[in-house]
Amino acid sequence: MLKVGYIGLGLMGKSMARNILKAGFEVVVNNRSQAAVEELIGEGATSAHSPAEVASQVDVVFTNLPDTPDVELVALGKNGIREGAQPGLIFVDNSTIKPGAARSIAVKLAEKDVQALDAPVSGGDIGAKDGTLTIMVGGNAAALKKAMPVFEAVGNTITHVGEAGAGQVTKACNQIMVAAQMVALGELLIFAKKAGVDPQKVVDAIKAGAAQCWALDVKPPRLFEGNRQPGFKAFMQAKDMNIVMESAHEFGAPLPAAAENTQLFNAMLQMGMADLDNSAVVGVIEKLAGVELLD
Repeated sequence: MLKVGYIGLGLMGKSMARNILKAGFEVVVNNRSQAAVEELIGEGATSAHSPAEVASQVDVVFTNLPDTPDVELVALGKNGIREGAQPGLIFVDNSTIKPGAARSIAVKLAEKDVQALDAPVSGGDIGAKDGTLTIMVGGNAAALKKAMPVFEAVGNTITHVGEAGAGQVTKACNQIMVAAQMVALGELLIFAKKAGVDPQKVVDAIKAGAAQCWALDVKPPRLFEGNRQPGFKAFMQAKDMNIVMESAHEFGAPLPAAAENTQLFNAMLQMGMADLDNSAVVGVIEKLAGVELLD
């Protein structure tokens, strides 16, 4: 059985590492905060003091980190994965980062005979806890096949979409759709409110028709209860949308609606809503409309 390393034990990473442990794999963990490390040690994991030390002990090493510079540092920096890697190591990045950076990291790790898979995930904290994540993978197909038993411990839809960087392009596409759904949900709720029609009845009327989508199925009950806690935090959605727009500029792809939605999520951060759920973008619409969903 493969020996697995997991670096980055945040809201998603800790649950994913736990599910890998539950599947019977030997797991070595590393994280800036030791509380999560100690928790997983109590469940059977072992710890290492640096990414390099993790990489030197395992067959597959996963990372789940906040942003592009964090992944670059852990993968390629001092005491990073590249320094500790043995030939044949598989590097899997579950973070959401720039596609161009994923490609660059893959090239640099290949110099050490390390195969890199960019494998961002979708499904939020619930999917991470339940092991039902959707995983979109770029990189070498043979490396994915070898690591597939570990992937299957954390996700139930695993799709190889192309070479290095393709997973991150796919995640950017995913986030374009997620942002559009959250903004549209906020707009329709506040439009109904301003027009004097019960937003909850509006949702009940349209959710089984052509407007049906995951956001309309899942988010309104929480919003109608006054619950705007994550879920998927707004600052992460904003970070992902900024990656989308930077990559769109790089590739010469016009994204007019995504550009507007990016501004709305950035406004959430400026308005002190960074740690709320991404569906709480309705709060920006409330401010623009001068009415609150639950007033």
